[in-house]
Amino acid sequence: MTASDIRQSFLDFFTKQNHRIVPSAPVVPPDDPTLLFTNAGMNQFKDVFLGTGTRPYSRAADSQKCIRVSGKHNDLEAVGYDTYHHTFFEMLGNWSFGDYYKAEAIGWAWELLTREWGLPKDRLWATVFREDDEAEALWKKGTDITPSRILRFDEKDNFWEMGATGPCGPCSEIHIDLGEGFCDKHTVPGHVCGVNAGCGRFIELWNIVFIQHNRDDKGGLHPLPSKHVDTGMGFERITAVLQGKTSNYDTDIFMPLQSAIENLTGKSGRDEALAASFRVIADHVRAVSFAVTDGAIPSNEGRGYVLRRLLRRAARYGRNLGMEEPFIYKLVPTLVGTMGAAYPELNERARHTTHVIQSEEERFNEVLDRGIEIFEKLVADALSRRQKQIAGADAFRLYDTYGFPLDLTQLMAREKGLTVDEAGFEREMEAQRTRARESHQFAHSGGDWQTVSEGADSAFLGYERLSMKTEIRKFRKDKDAVTLLLAETPFYAESGGQVGDTGEIVGADFHIRVDETRKQGDQILHAGRFLSGSEISSPAVEARVTTSERLSTARNHTATHLLHKALRKVLGDHVNQAGSLVAPDRFRFDFTHYEALKPDEIRAVEAEVNTHIRINHPVNKFVTSLADARKRGATALFGETYGETVRVVQIDTYSMELCGGTHLDATGEIGYFRIVAEESVASGVRRIEAVTGEGADRLLESDRETLRTVQALLRCGPDEITSRLRSLIDERKSLEKEIRKTRQASSASEVDPLLADVRTVSGIRFVAAEVSVPDVESLRMLGDKLREKLKSGVGVLGMISGDKVNILAVVTDDLIREKSLKAGEIVKAAAAAVGGSGGGKPHLALAGGKEVSKLQDALGLVPSLLARFIDRPQAR
Repeated sequence: MTASDIRQSFLDFFTKQNHRIVPSAPVVPPDDPTLLFTNAGMNQFKDVFLGTGTRPYSRAADSQKCIRVSGKHNDLEAVGYDTYHHTFFEMLGNWSFGDYYKAEAIGWAWELLTREWGLPKDRLWATVFREDDEAEALWKKGTDITPSRILRFDEKDNFWEMGATGPCGPCSEIHIDLGEGFCDKHTVPGHVCGVNAGCGRFIELWNIVFIQHNRDDKGGLHPLPSKHVDTGMGFERITAVLQGKTSNYDTDIFMPLQSAIENLTGKSGRDEALAASFRVIADHVRAVSFAVTDGAIPSNEGRGYVLRRLLRRAARYGRNLGMEEPFIYKLVPTLVGTMGAAYPELNERARHTTHVIQSEEERFNEVLDRGIEIFEKLVADALSRRQKQIAGADAFRLYDTYGFPLDLTQLMAREKGLTVDEAGFEREMEAQRTRARESHQFAHSGGDWQTVSEGADSAFLGYERLSMKTEIRKFRKDKDAVTLLLAETPFYAESGGQVGDTGEIVGADFHIRVDETRKQGDQILHAGRFLSGSEISSPAVEARVTTSERLSTARNHTATHLLHKALRKVLGDHVNQAGSLVAPDRFRFDFTHYEALKPDEIRAVEAEVNTHIRINHPVNKFVTSLADARKRGATALFGETYGETVRVVQIDTYSMELCGGTHLDATGEIGYFRIVAEESVASGVRRIEAVTGEGADRLLESDRETLRTVQALLRCGPDEITSRLRSLIDERKSLEKEIRKTRQASSASEVDPLLADVRTVSGIRFVAAEVSVPDVESLRMLGDKLREKLKSGVGVLGMISGDKVNILAVVTDDLIREKSLKAGEIVKAAAAAVGGSGGGKPHLALAGGKEVSKLQDALGLVPSLLARFIDRPQAR
C-alpha cells in the first residue's frame, strides 16, 4: 500500500462507521493565539471537550497536519538522528462527541489493524489504565487478542489530561512488536525489554482516549455529563509498519524528497555520514512548507521564529552536503507532488510558499559564511585554552548579529565536541530585554507619589465620554512636570498600538496640559505640565480629552481594521498583523508578507479600503466572552494575552477583531484613505504608513503642489510631464552609454601592461597589481577585461580612492572548475591585510578597506594565498 492508500483507507473505514470526514485544521491555529501550532488532532475539537462548543455531527475522523517543536513535545534535537522523530507529522484520528464509547472505539481499532490492514495479531499488544477494568474486559470480549497481551499501566502511560484542570480520562494504547532485532539490549547495558519500557522493539501505534472525567482545581475527579472518545495514530509510523520499512524516512512519504535532495546536491542519502543531513532537510521542509502555506511567516517572534530556526537548521545541514546557495525552496514542488492531492492548499499556495522560503534562505545565506567563520574562531580559541564550552556571550553574539538560533550554535558545538553556556546566553538575552524595557520607560517619573484622596483608581470611561468631573488619587511632580492618577478618567492610555490621549486636567487653582497617557500595570498615568498654578491641594478636577485628536486617532484606528481585511483580500490569507502605531496624524501597520507590494497591489488595497469607507458600514463595539468571540469568527492577534471577557470591534459583516482601542461609529467618518509608504521592517514583515481624513487632504494638496512645481521646471502642461521625463531619461541613458564605451576602451588599453607582468605559482598564471582608475565601476570593467585576456589565470587588482582602498579578484572558469579557486575567498583573505572584508561570486569578487598604506602588502600576499588554496584537499 502507498502512503496515500493508507491515509484514504483509514478515512474510508470510518466513513463506513458513519463518521463525518472533516478537513484537517490549519497547522497555524486561526482562533487560538495561545497555541504556536496545531500539535494534535483534537485541537480543533477542544471547545467541544471543554463544553463551550458543539458540532453538527457526533462522529468525526480526519488526517490532521501537526507540528511539534516546543514544550513537552519538543523532539527537535532527535530529528534526523533516529528513524521516527519529526517536526511535522500527520495524525490519523477518530472522535465521538457523546456518541459511541469504549466498546466501539476498541473494536474498530482492532478491526482496522488486523482485518483491513492485516497486521499479525501475535505482534500486537494492548495497554489499559490500571483501574480501567471495563476497558480490559472489552478487549477480552470484543476482540480476539491474546489475553496475556493486555497490560495495565499507571497514570504516566495510560491516563490523558488536557491540562492541570479540565477534561481527562483513561486511555488504551495499541503497540506493535517490531522484533528482537530492534531491542535496545544490544546497545544499552542493563536494558529491560518490554512495552512502555523505552525499548525500540515495541512502539505505540494507536492511542484511544476515553474522556469521562473533569478534574477540579483541587485535583478531584467528577463525571462528565457526556463521555467522549479521542484517538490518534501517527501516520508516518503506521505507514512504515505497513510498508515493512525499518525507518519512516524509507517510506514513500519521504523518499521523493530524499531523491530530490540527491539530485540537487549530487550526494547520496545512503552515505551514513550524510544520512542525518538528508533526514533533517526532508523533515524541516515539510514543517516549514505546511506552516507557510497555512499563514505563518519567518520572523523573530513566536511561531515565526520557530520557522526561522527550522529553515536555518536545514540550511546549515545543507552546507554538509556542499550546498552554499539557497536550495530548500526548490524542494517545494516535490512536496506538492506527493502531498498536494491530500492537502490541496499546498498546490494552491505553492508560489507563495516557495517565495517565502527562498527569501528567508537568501537573507540567512548573506550572513551564514561570516557566522560560521566567527564560530570556527570561537572553537579554536576554546580548544587552545582546553575549554569544553562556548561562552554564553559569544553564542548570543552569533544570535544577535548573525541570526544563529541558540540550538543551531549548540548543534555546531556538539559536532566539535563542545557545549554552549546556555545560562550565560539567557543572561545576555535578559540583559537585552532589560535595556529595551529601560529605553521605553515612562518619561515623567518625577518624585515620590503624594496621596490626595483614597479609593479605587484608573476606571476608564473614555469610550462613552471625552470630559468628566473626577478626583485625583495621587500625583508626583518634578518642577513643572507632573504625573496624575485619577479615580475615573476619559483618557485612553497607550496600548494595542494606539497612542494615549492628550488634553487637560483643571482644578480649582491649577491647569495641567496632559501630553501623554500610559499604563503602568493596571493604573492609567496622565503625564504633563502645569500651565498655571503649581500646587495640588484638593482632589476635585475636570478631565478633558482633546476631542479633535481623539477623533483623528479613531479615524486611523478604524482604518487599520479595514486595511487588515483589504490586505488579506488582495495578497492572501497568510497576511496577519505584526504590529501597529495609531496616532492622530498618521498610522503604520506591520503585516506578514514575503515581498514588496507591487504598484497595482497598492492601488488595489487603497481602492478596497476606500470602497468600504464610501459604503459607510456601521462600526459595532461590544463586550463578550472570549469563547463567544472565537465562535463568531473574531480575529485574535497571535501572542496577545486575552482574558475571559474581550471587546470586539465589528465593521458590519466585513471585519471583526478583538480590540480595546477607540473607533468611529461608521466607516464613512474616515473620509479618505491614502498609503504614504510601503517598506520592509524585518524578514517576512512589511510596513504600510497611511493617512486618513485631514491628513489625506494635506497629502493630496502636497501632491498638487509638487505637480505644479514639476510643470514649472519642465515648462509643460500636466499631460506632457510623462513624455518630457522619458525624453530626459533616454538622453541620460545615451550619455551614460557613451561614457561606458569610453571607459571600456580605456580598460582595454590598460590590460596589456598588466599582461606583461604575469607571474606563475604552482602552475597557475596570475597578475597582482595596483591600478589607477577613476572609480569602482572602472575597476570592475578592467577586471572583466583582464579575466577575458588571461584565458586561464587569476587577477588581483587594487586601487586607492581617497582614504579607502578597493581590491578586486577575478578567476577564470577552468580554475574554478578544476582547482576550486574562488574569487571571493581570495579577495577576502587579501582584504584582511588592509583592515577590510568583502566577497562575491567565484569568478569576480570585490573588497574594501581603510588601511591605504598596506595595499602593496595585500597584493604581495597573492602568491602565498594561491599556493595555499591550490594545495588544500579537494572536495569529492
